[in-house]
This record gives sequence, structure tokens and C-alpha cells, in this order.
Amino acid sequence: MVDPILMHRPEIHQTSPRLWLIGGTGEGPVVAERLLQRGWHLTVSVVGATAALAYRPHPGLTLRVGAIDGEQGVWSELAAAESVGWPYVVVVDASHPFACVVSRQLAAVCKQRRQRLIRLLRPSLPGAATILSSLEDLRSRSLQGHRLLLAIGARQLSLALACSPGAQHFARMLPSPRALQLAMAAGLAADQVACLRPGSQLEVERSLIRRWQITTVLARQSGGVTEQLWQQLCAGTGPQLLLLGRPAEPAGVEALGQGELLGALVLPQ
Repeated sequence: MVDPILMHRPEIHQTSPRLWLIGGTGEGPVVAERLLQRGWHLTVSVVGATAALAYRPHPGLTLRVGAIDGEQGVWSELAAAESVGWPYVVVVDASHPFACVVSRQLAAVCKQRRQRLIRLLRPSLPGAATILSSLEDLRSRSLQGHRLLLAIGARQLSLALACSPGAQHFARMLPSPRALQLAMAAGLAADQVACLRPGSQLEVERSLIRRWQITTVLARQSGGVTEQLWQQLCAGTGPQLLLLGRPAEPAGVEALGQGELLGALVLPQ
């Protein structure tokens, strides 16, 4: 992990209970704000500078920007907190539901260190989407001649194309050089790719569907605003919606919805 952006001098607040929040979802800043109001001291880890902008400066907040260096990085963070006599009371995994590697690393290290870990669970959203257990399920779908919009991230584009050979493919992804490289490597042309940030306006996404004459959308069952957006766009007479099913959470990890999590982290007055 790169050097943290420090929003305060940590030693001033060592009487406050300390919590490590791993961000990556829209719920992260909301949960952080509530916990700071209750008197928790938070260290928040996010991958990029854009995600960091969602967290407002606060005397009780230390913000770290950069990828966690695997299990070693998790272990180092927890050990460093203990070494200064200010250990984390709890670790909250608020990473994206599809950030499986990060969640597994946190679960493995926290189990070894007997560190309390809570996984923030997003709710399952209602809707008429068809849930796929894996991309391989595309092979059993009748997609011959369909104009298929892939909104599953760049890393899985090649496999998605291989599993739906009869469709004409288009992709909507994050505006990053790496994502574009992966799209080109998968065989998509420039006019088959749109780079948009998460949470783009509904009309922007609807215009994209119209422009490409999309008949089927493949997105992820993330449970957040992005999935809500695709549910809205595909409702009624819109394209059919396929959702890549949410991965299973690591076994044995305490998993709570946002309300339950906040209820479990109330400090005594």
C-alpha cells in the first residue's frame, strides 16, 4: 500500500476506539460518516484517489489510498496498529461484492490473528433479471444474433466473448487505460466500447442502449446503484437483463447489512 494521506495527527486521538474500514462501495462513505459521529476513529483504505474524494476530511479519519498488498499487507496493518498500543477493535470489509480476493485475504488474516471482522452485505434487489452462476452459463442461452452489452468489468471480457460466440458484443467499462487494453485484447473495436464512470445518469446509459440497439445486457449482481440502474433500464419493454451471480462470501465471516452493522457498532455513552 502506498503512503497514507493523513487527515490528522493520529496520536492525538488514541483514547478513541479504532476501526479499519476497507472501502470500495458507495455505502462506505455513509457508514464512515455515521461511525465518526459516534466517536470511532477510522482508518479507511481505498484503491484510488477518485474513491477517496467521497470521504470528507474529519479529525477522526485517516485515509489510505492504494491497493492492499495481499495477506502480508493486511497482516502488516493490523500488526502496526498493535505495535503502537492502539489496535483495531474491528475490521469492516465494505469492499465491492465482486472483490473476492480482498475479502478472502481479510478473512484469512483476521482468522489467524483472532481479529473481529464484519463483512458489509448489500441487499439482494428485486427484479426480473435472470441470474447466472458463472459466465459459462452464457453457453446455454439463446444469444445467436443478439446485440449483447457487457457491463461486467474489463477483466472478464475475453471469457464472456468466448462463452457467447453467436452474439454481437459491446462493452461498457471504466475510463482507464488498462480497461481499454483488455477490451482491445478481447477483440472489441473502438466503436464497440464506451468508457463511463459508475453511477452515470440514467439517460446516458439509455442513449447508449439505443445507439447500439442492445437486445441483452449482462451486468453483475452487485446489489448497489449500478445494478439498480440496469434493472430500471431493462424493465418493461427494455432489453433482457442477465446478471452474473454474486460470489459466495468467505466461510465463517460475520456478515451484516448496513443497518445491522451500524447497530452492532454503537459505543457506550
